[in-house]
Amino acid sequence: MHENQQPQTEAFELSAAEREAIEHEKHHYEDPRAASIEALKIVQKQRGWVPDGAIYAIADVLGIPASDVEGVATFYSQIFRQPVGRHVIRYCDSVVCHITGFQGIQSAIEKKLDIKPGQTTFDGRFTLLPTCCLGNCDKGPTMMIDEDTHSYLTPEAIPDLLEQYK
Repeated sequence: MHENQQPQTEAFELSAAEREAIEHEKHHYEDPRAASIEALKIVQKQRGWVPDGAIYAIADVLGIPASDVEGVATFYSQIFRQPVGRHVIRYCDSVVCHITGFQGIQSAIEKKLDIKPGQTTFDGRFTLLPTCCLGNCDKGPTMMIDEDTHSYLTPEAIPDLLEQYK
């Protein structure tokens, strides 16, 4: 099988808008590999995650090996390689947040949502993902819900905070 030929079991096609946006990004870079992160973000924005077939389609548009696109997709924790909930919760489990009490935050989230890290609620509302650092070490414990950063968290604040995300 050719490097960029996707397996026959996976039918995938980029939309015209996705293809056009990726082509547009490609022209901003000397090396098309540099556009792969933007291409992945384009697909994820439209679909909520990046299915396997998208890796091959992106590689085809960029003219690079699918393994290069896959390498970028698996390196960045912000790229989702499986379906996620409407809202993605990322809590910091770094050493600093460990010292400031992320365990209580994690426990409060798990109790409120009845899920463990890596899982999605039964209604598809939330996905819970640990991450090694959110870059807010001086404000821990910290978590993000979608693009919103929440700092100086307490376990008691978690239920009300989660209710803000419908």
